[in-house]
Amino acid sequence: MGKRVKDPPAKPNIASLPDYPRGLTFEHVWAALMEDRVKREIDYKEMRERSDRLDKQISALGNRFGEMIEHMMRPKIREKLKSYGFLFTETSFDKEFGTDDNIIAEVDVFLENREKVMVVEIKSKPDMDDVKDHLERMDILRAWADDKDDKRQYFGTIGGMVFDKDVQKFAHKCGLYTIIPSGDAFDIVEPAGEYRPRVW
Repeated sequence: MGKRVKDPPAKPNIASLPDYPRGLTFEHVWAALMEDRVKREIDYKEMRERSDRLDKQISALGNRFGEMIEHMMRPKIREKLKSYGFLFTETSFDKEFGTDDNIIAEVDVFLENREKVMVVEIKSKPDMDDVKDHLERMDILRAWADDKDDKRQYFGTIGGMVFDKDVQKFAHKCGLYTIIPSGDAFDIVEPAGEYRPRVW
């Protein structure tokens, strides 16, 4: 019986192979990858620029909203504070402290008489950092007053059209009065209960 010869290997089905472009080189592939990468970087840059523009627009809108709130509250703050025994005779707005070369503090509303001063900061929506900033402002003004031999009592108030309960509680804990919205107007709330107004 003759020796059996193995069947030759099957030839690949040319029709089933991927249709790669003829003459494709490594340089072609690398150039395509680089082109895609550059396009992605340009798209990302454009996206970041659009995001930055939007952030600036939102910030500007927030500033204008804050200014509008200040103008709504300013005329009535002195009257509202009378209910707590504050009879202020002078009111200043956007008051700066320091020198032309070195402004140490800026105050939205500064109310005063011969014995007491109320320093008011108004935000559209105060947060914890705004409260801390106002406490720092109060310390700066106390030191400034001492340098001027101003012995009056200094009090602090922070207000906003939107006032989170936790932020308001923190402000009261720190001894600050708060200005909160109430219907079409606003109320000034004194730290009460376990908290007391702080005197600087």
